[in-house]
Amino acid sequence: MLLSELLYQIPVLESSGNLDVEVGQICFDSRAVKAGDVFVAVRGVSSDGHSFIDKAIENGAVAVVLESIPASQLPIPMVKVADAAETLGKMAENFFDHPSYELILVGVTGTNGKTTTTTLLWQLFTELGFKCGLIGTVENRIGDKITPSTHTTPDAIRLHGLMREMADAGCSHVFIEVSSHAIHQRRIAGLSFAGAVFTNLTHDHLDYHKTFAEYRDAKKLFFDLLPKTAFALTNADDKNGAVMVQNCKANTVTFGLKKAADIKSKIIENSLDGLHLEIDGEQIHARLIGEFNAYNLTAAYAVARQLDIPKMEALTAISNLLGAEGRFEHLPHPKKPGCIGIVDYAHTPDALEKVLETIAKLKKKNSRVITVTGAGGDRDKTKRPIMAQVCARMSDQLILTSDNPRTEDPAAILQDMEAGLSAEERSKTIVIADREQAIKTAVKLAAQNDVILVAGKGHEKYQDIKGVKHPFDDKQVLFDMMNQM
Repeated sequence: MLLSELLYQIPVLESSGNLDVEVGQICFDSRAVKAGDVFVAVRGVSSDGHSFIDKAIENGAVAVVLESIPASQLPIPMVKVADAAETLGKMAENFFDHPSYELILVGVTGTNGKTTTTTLLWQLFTELGFKCGLIGTVENRIGDKITPSTHTTPDAIRLHGLMREMADAGCSHVFIEVSSHAIHQRRIAGLSFAGAVFTNLTHDHLDYHKTFAEYRDAKKLFFDLLPKTAFALTNADDKNGAVMVQNCKANTVTFGLKKAADIKSKIIENSLDGLHLEIDGEQIHARLIGEFNAYNLTAAYAVARQLDIPKMEALTAISNLLGAEGRFEHLPHPKKPGCIGIVDYAHTPDALEKVLETIAKLKKKNSRVITVTGAGGDRDKTKRPIMAQVCARMSDQLILTSDNPRTEDPAAILQDMEAGLSAEERSKTIVIADREQAIKTAVKLAAQNDVILVAGKGHEKYQDIKGVKHPFDDKQVLFDMMNQM
């Protein structure tokens, strides 16, 4: 493809050289550049692509797209743009021939519920006979074909490439998790969304966004960019729900359980057998558990209605849906009657509180709650003491352990968590850095009818320690320990 074709409808501030040069691939990583590629110098969090222009040219780049013109003239065509990250997305859109325009693309953003809501939507529309794509934290799906996921939202080139694969495979609908990082870094640039969903907003990612306001505004930008033809579905019960759609050009629709909303749900019964719900005036029984899943199911139903699925068809399909892997998955103890283990991805104060509130409503009167949790390294440190405090307050026994320490010392992370505990809360807290031993201890301490919550990693099958991903599966470890004791 010609460089001029890749730059179709992209404002160029300045250029030099022949823009009709033939280009092989688009690259933003100088190390991946091959002969014939165009290099886009994107300013990142920890590095600036402009520092690697010479390396990209050395590796064979035939053109470079940048924001700042270097002091010395480049030996290849140069194109100056206002925002290289935004331009990268639009170039990828042109390179893959506008695949999102061939799809009904719905994005889901928010602190909690993205994975479950997109998974429910994929299941729902698949159940209704559509071939669907799914892009998210746990996995990517093209119909029934599963591909590994490395990020909640992939980089712009990979994202548009996936869209092209999905369109060519005959997918009609695609459901994608849209992270605040992806919005801020313009990874979704060039995508045409039919709709966007806001689930909720709580304390998270302040290591990246620095303030809650910046985190909120990153989410809001997703809705600001929606076209008039799209729908914007927002949670009426979240105080930030209205903020998301301020000045939004799309058609705004609200959903909720508590406040007035366009699509309202009500929990009639919540048990380990599932949810008995009234959604949009009709009663259904769903297989998922907990108030947070009532929100996720309501959001999925609301999307279906916005995409013209008849009411009863949508509700019938919703009653058969399963949750996402590692989201409130529960295992009965084979040797201790009534005792159950629950594995959940909850890794924010709000998510932990919601899971523990659900357990409190479901457990038997004299049952104890034993919680095993930790906090990820190289991430928002301010939430660590709050997470520990929430778990100690809402559990009978707390076991603090290692999560994904990454490059940090696990002991230091645990000290940060312990700092949030009062003397009384410390008295019912055990610190065991080894996660397997922590889960084993929880199972040993559990009696009949008790509930063991293992939180933080959910679907993950590894533990990230000093840059190495060691095999580790919370659900499998919990299952093994329950069968041994």
